[in-house]
Amino acid sequence: MTGRRLRRVWRIVDDLAGRSHHRVVGILLRQLEQNQEAVDLAIDVVTKAVPSATGRARMGDIEHAGDDHRRRLVVELAASLTTPIDREDLFRLSRSIDDVLDNLRDFVRENDLFGAPTVDAAVPALIAVREGLALLRRALQQLVDHPTDVADLVLAVRKRAGVVRRVYQEAIGQLLAGDVTSEMLRQRELLRRIDVVGLRLAECCDALADAMLKRII
Repeated sequence: MTGRRLRRVWRIVDDLAGRSHHRVVGILLRQLEQNQEAVDLAIDVVTKAVPSATGRARMGDIEHAGDDHRRRLVVELAASLTTPIDREDLFRLSRSIDDVLDNLRDFVRENDLFGAPTVDAAVPALIAVREGLALLRRALQQLVDHPTDVADLVLAVRKRAGVVRRVYQEAIGQLLAGDVTSEMLRQRELLRRIDVVGLRLAECCDALADAMLKRII
């Protein structure tokens, strides 16, 4: 048997044994790690622990790493015979995770472009995002071996996304109660970007919840 055929046989054995499920989830977890690193960096930038220009440069590296994991997932999905949830749901979840990262990148970039204005509501909103990402990570860790635990964790993630929306709405209400200035407009744009991060986090919930519903049906 040639080396190529032998590798193919071992791959089939791996898939039938369920090891491909863990590989797929592992790639998603590594993709999610980049998001967690990105939100931590965004918090450091907002709190001035990291200069905005430095944060912008670091965020570029984080984004590239996230994109690499996403590409690896596509390759793995093409080679796997079986997956823990439908391939289209895995791809959709990966895309939503990537969208969270893209908007965190845009937030840090725009913060630097706008002169790093002080946005008090950014910190609690980003902390809610960080908590949501941690819960999403726990959900993915349970996906293969304890799928019945996923639904409650997904609901908890959605609640954190809801916190982001409430913080945004309250902060916008306070901004609009004051005078329209260039500073206010800069703050509004940054708040809107964080709100979009929360919306993309909610889409991660939708992707995973839909996938789990298909498993039940």
